[in-house]
Amino acid sequence: MKKVSVCFVCLGNICRSPTAEAVMRRLVDEAGLSARVLVDSAGTGNWHAGEAPDERAQRAGGQRGYDLAPLRARQIAGADFGRFDLIVAMDDANVSALQAVCPAAERDKIRLLMEFAPGSDARVVADPYFGGDRGFEMVLDQCEAACAGLLAALRTQLAD
Repeated sequence: MKKVSVCFVCLGNICRSPTAEAVMRRLVDEAGLSARVLVDSAGTGNWHAGEAPDERAQRAGGQRGYDLAPLRARQIAGADFGRFDLIVAMDDANVSALQAVCPAAERDKIRLLMEFAPGSDARVVADPYFGGDRGFEMVLDQCEAACAGLLAALRTQLAD
């Protein structure tokens, strides 16, 4: 049985990437693929290591039925590039930071999340940290659309 592993990455792993992780976990679970798709998240920095997601992210997610509370921030590690089949970044700065620490042979695993959002003109998931609650709603909107597209792409990979 084929398996695939995905790690979502943002700057501190307290807003965008844990939101994407929670959204993707639910989609994978609803699709009955939990045993075949591993989902995780990390940050390029270590400022928030061990912390729960931002309260605003938890609140916005909770209003849509996502539980971010059990998640804990961590920094991407060298071993992650070998462990995950796909490293999905939230923006171009995250891609650059990942490429700087990623072994050359693993760089093709790094993608932007919004590449998977069908019909979206947005290239990146904007960081909501310094804004208001609306930014966290927008992150959820983007993550829901892009994670649905990502799951569709992974389904074809799992079928091969």
